[in-house]
Amino acid sequence: MWGMSTLVSRATLLAFTATRAPGARRSIATRTTALAATQYLLKYDYVPDILEKRGPYREGHLGLAQQLVNDGKCLAGGPVGPPSMEVPTGALFVFADEASAQQFAKDDPYMEAGLVTSHSIQEWNVVIEK
Repeated sequence: MWGMSTLVSRATLLAFTATRAPGARRSIATRTTALAATQYLLKYDYVPDILEKRGPYREGHLGLAQQLVNDGKCLAGGPVGPPSMEVPTGALFVFADEASAQQFAKDDPYMEAGLVTSHSIQEWNVVIEK
């Protein structure tokens, strides 16, 4: 009724399932780990009248960013908005590590002055780049 190859296949399957603990499930998904090129994006949303209100805080904001650039912790940053924007709707910064992104947001004069209405930090695993 069953050929030799069927019996071997059934025996292999039974041996495979017997090696796991009762009730344990095997996952076919692989566990992912942070890539070597992991960076962190800090995104700001600004108040609508940012250009009128940023004056007294701009030097401190840019100075803090430049200090982190000099330390190799901030890789880039600048305003964002729709194409051909006249007034930025926010900003995007790229950091080498999450702690630096958090520290920048905590110490940024724009945050302290209420010029940033919301912010978020996201991990970015760079897969391709120039």
